[in-house]
Amino acid sequence: MREWDFLLGNKSGSCQPPYTITPAILNLVAQISEVMGRWGSLTNQAKALRLRRINRIHTIQGSLAIEGNTLTEAQITAILDGKRVIAPPREVQEVRNAIAAYERFEQWRPEVEADLLEAHRLLMSGLMEEAGVYRSGGVGVLAGTQVIHMAPPADRVPH
Repeated sequence: MREWDFLLGNKSGSCQPPYTITPAILNLVAQISEVMGRWGSLTNQAKALRLRRINRIHTIQGSLAIEGNTLTEAQITAILDGKRVIAPPREVQEVRNAIAAYERFEQWRPEVEADLLEAHRLLMSGLMEEAGVYRSGGVGVLAGTQVIHMAPPADRVPH
């Protein structure tokens, strides 16, 4: 015996609901289903957007930390939300630049030199004079006063 039968006191096992299914009821059920489908879709979109935002914040924080930026995910979130943070201006500028680069990311093609230079210009805007162009001088990585890596000469960079 099914639960419905038991609740209705129906011992025969055949189930007859206590209402008649009419075209009006079917129409209402269809409308409810449609609204629930749209709501579910919007909920999934909102979750996807939230996950993208969280991923963007994690990526920006991790990428900039490699370069010595000390801002936390909370500070980066605040900058993304247009709020002021107490932090070194250079580090705040790095975050703003990374946010701007993220907004353009899907438009760039990595094999196109102009796009590479545009990405460099955006990422280095306000941080260095030669933003968006190949460097003209030598650079290296220092550990204190010791050079631990010397980059290729400037005239080789475009190649």
